[in-house]
Amino acid sequence: MTQRLYLRPIAFADSPQSEHGAAVRLAGGLVYASRFALIVREGGKVASRTIVAAPDVPGALSRLPDALAVQGDAQWSALRMAHPPLQCGARTLRLDQPQVMGILNVTPDSFSDGGKFLDDPAAALEHAHAMLEAGASVIDVGGESTRPGAAAVWEGDEVKRVVPVIERLAASGAAISIDSRRSSVIEAALAAGAQIVNDVSAMRHDPRTLEVVARSGAPVVLMHAPGGEGDLHADGDYADVVLDVFDWLAERRDAAVAAGIARDRIVLDPGIGFGKSLGENLALINALPLFHALGQPVLFGASRKRLIGALSNEAPAHQRLGGSLALALRAFDAACQLVRVHDVAETVQALHVWRGLRDAALTDFSQLSGD
Repeated sequence: MTQRLYLRPIAFADSPQSEHGAAVRLAGGLVYASRFALIVREGGKVASRTIVAAPDVPGALSRLPDALAVQGDAQWSALRMAHPPLQCGARTLRLDQPQVMGILNVTPDSFSDGGKFLDDPAAALEHAHAMLEAGASVIDVGGESTRPGAAAVWEGDEVKRVVPVIERLAASGAAISIDSRRSSVIEAALAAGAQIVNDVSAMRHDPRTLEVVARSGAPVVLMHAPGGEGDLHADGDYADVVLDVFDWLAERRDAAVAAGIARDRIVLDPGIGFGKSLGENLALINALPLFHALGQPVLFGASRKRLIGALSNEAPAHQRLGGSLALALRAFDAACQLVRVHDVAETVQALHVWRGLRDAALTDFSQLSGD
């Protein structure tokens, strides 16, 4: 029976030193991990779990059976990987610290702001520019709602919704991603000036998307969603949601690479809110640092999502700012490179404070190391 290893960061420090000794820089960013869980799974069940301090990880991996040691070495390297910037046309997107992606829905039925910018490119453009001025690094333009129960959209309508906005945004020099799972929409958006593909189906919905993205050379975000063409939220049945999503994303990454997409152009998203219960969403959020072991930048999107309402007396979407900021801060703490949000100005302000707390020029970390 095949065994799989998972190297999960479980304790963190404010600096390269901690009470457990040396800490490692996670994903080449501003977060340091000091302890790790070496988890072995066999036949879908966890067979063992060992806690190891960062300096002892290489030795612990060397004592594993060869097949597991190979997996562990690859994940240990991936966790410490400093990702190169993503080139998005004339824009360079640094991945050594979190970047904020602003959401622009050009739809009639998005769960949060549906209809607000539909059929009004000028209003959509004004909102996008406001997000850019507030500090968004990327604008994510979508023309189809993927909320549970949303009606299907004809791809021709989707193109008509997103292309005029993308053309105008591209003329201003913005970094733009197209949030779509249809190859024809993606092609039209890239031709209009989008530079990143954000596919919530991880390129399963439309097999031609693999070819389109590979040919374009554009970076692509692959998101976990358990369902198929009819309902991305269906079939959420997990033996262990964290490890199952990890394996699923690894498979989609490998499929993208096999199709000719450069590995350094792939970003992974655990798909918060897609086919997962409240408990499963919370488990994934608490396990976010593990996903760096896949060796790709991580995108996190939970802005205004249902789980916030579930934890907040059923607050409606437009009253979920506090919860959205709490989740964004958790993503920063997990070294996620991209955080996709509706409330850009507030999230960027939170990010500035978060970065200030980690700036060695502002804080004497030697007094906090425990040495």
